[in-house]
Amino acid sequence: MNELLEGLLAAMRLIVSLDADLIEISLRSLYVTTSAVVIAALIGLPIGCWLAVRRFRFRRAVIALLNALMGLPPVVVGLIVYLLLSRSGPFGVFGLLFTPWAMIIAQVVIITPLIASIAHQAIRDLWAEYHDLLISLNTTRSQRMRTLLWDGRRALLTAALAGFGRGIGEVGAIMIVGGNIDHVTRVLTTAIALETGKGDFALALGLGFVLIFLAIAINLLIHSLSKTEVSGRW
Repeated sequence: MNELLEGLLAAMRLIVSLDADLIEISLRSLYVTTSAVVIAALIGLPIGCWLAVRRFRFRRAVIALLNALMGLPPVVVGLIVYLLLSRSGPFGVFGLLFTPWAMIIAQVVIITPLIASIAHQAIRDLWAEYHDLLISLNTTRSQRMRTLLWDGRRALLTAALAGFGRGIGEVGAIMIVGGNIDHVTRVLTTAIALETGKGDFALALGLGFVLIFLAIAINLLIHSLSKTEVSGRW
């Protein structure tokens, strides 16, 4: 209990004093996760929509695989991305290892199946409702997908927020590919792991509370700007 109180006090001290290190690693956390969510959404949303409107032989198997990939172990993803980006790997020539871009790539691999799977479930229900109308209008497949993506934007926003929630709390994969280098790749989660290893539990808890506050604030801000919840409507 005392450690929780000390953690809360540490978080308040860091926020009130506008600690330079805290601001730096918080901004880096937001940059890495937001970039990963945008890229994953650009990949995952069309995949989820395509799976909802397209019928093909192995569709069920692909959906089952996509759902299974939502549970990808982050440490394994980090290891695979590390091997691909290492100097002896196929993409080592780009020199991305131990940079924020390596962390973004690892997060994209983790987040994309989650966004695609949630998007597929949301668009599938919408497609059942719009199917007859869009077929009768003789629309092309791309027109149907654009219509479904636009009309299902509120549900798809939830998919993106779910991806953000998983990305902002990720530590295993980005620790492997980022290296937790001070002023370069250190983010809130890896800083928490570092302080815990050093035995400074109060500071680790303080950083943890800042991370939770940041995640909640971003979610509330996006919900507020997008008006996903309208007063007076259930």
